[in-house]
Parts: sequence; C-alpha cells; structure tokens
Amino acid sequence: ILIRGSHARWSKLDPPLISALVERWTLETHTFHFPCGECTITFEDVSLQLGLLIDGEVVMGLVTSSGWSATCKQLLGKVLNKFRGSRIEMGWLDDNFKNIKAFASDVGKEQFTRAFILRLIGGLLMPNKS
Repeated sequence: ILIRGSHARWSKLDPPLISALVERWTLETHTFHFPCGECTITFEDVSLQLGLLIDGEVVMGLVTSSGWSATCKQLLGKVLNKFRGSRIEMGWLDDNFKNIKAFASDVGKEQFTRAFILRLIGGLLMPNKS
C-alpha cells in the first residue's frame, strides 16, 4: 500500500507495524505503551510527517463568515442544522460520517475525507471539547 506523504513523495505503509501500534495505543492517555516506556505524538512529529512549520507566525486567525451553511454544504456535502459560531458539533460529524458509501463519487470521497480529518483533529489530536 502506498500513500502520498509530505513534500510530494510516496511512502509504503507497513500493515503489521500499524497493527502493532494500534494494539499499543491507550485511548485514555493518547499514548503508546512500549516495553521501554511510554511514547506520545508531538508537534514535532506532526511537523516532520506533514511538512508543516510548528513555530513562527500562525497559519490562520479568526475566521468569520455569514454563510457557514453554504461553506459546510460545499466542503462536507451536508449542512448542520444549527451552528454555534463557526463550530461543528463532534456528535453531528460522528452521526453523519460513520461510513463511506461503497460507490461514492470522487467528490463524496473528498467530503468524507474532510469530515474524517475533522473527527481526527477534534477527537484525537485536540480532545479538549472546547
């Protein structure tokens, strides 16, 4: 299995390694438990994997929009029935994007992927519900 990584290079996935890491993941503390100790994912790890800067100027500031419904429809293909500012409720994402349809269009796959990334960020990378 090949995936496209940062800086336009391809990486080979190692399914047995991924399975081993999944078995060692502890959801409560968001860490891996190894015989030699505990390990967690850092901003530096994310920076190396995605090619993103982790220091310096912020990428983006406060975003305001009067058309959150249109933006949500365009990017996710579905519209949240109500917004609190620009927030999307994690429960809504979970309810609406549990599984991708077997014969989804390319646009549908992109929308599902965006929702999946939002779920990862909101549920794993930044689990603080605020």
